[in-house]
Amino acid sequence: MHDQIKQNIMSLKMEGMAMLWQNLIETHQLPHLTAEQLLQMLLQAEWEYRQGRKQDRLVRSARFRYQSSLEEIDWNTSRNLDKNEILQLSDCSFVKRAENVLITGPTGVGKSFIASAI
Repeated sequence: MHDQIKQNIMSLKMEGMAMLWQNLIETHQLPHLTAEQLLQMLLQAEWEYRQGRKQDRLVRSARFRYQSSLEEIDWNTSRNLDKNEILQLSDCSFVKRAENVLITGPTGVGKSFIASAI
């Protein structure tokens, strides 16, 4: 019966649910969950899976010059980077407030890299 349920989930193209379902079966957690808990977990898994895929798709379509992250920024060089300011920008709340952000500096100091990381 578990395999049939997984096949039905996959036929509905709900990969997030299918992965969680398989995990619950393999870890023998399925019998210990109430129907409400199981449904909530399955829905949450599918939502997170779809959000992750959406984010990946948006990043690919943005065609960023660099695939960078904040963890990759070298804070030790003498580039006058304010780590706290950049970390505050990383929450992207400036977008919701419709504020502009200017990143300035001479050629080759990593402006585009930092912008991609944010």
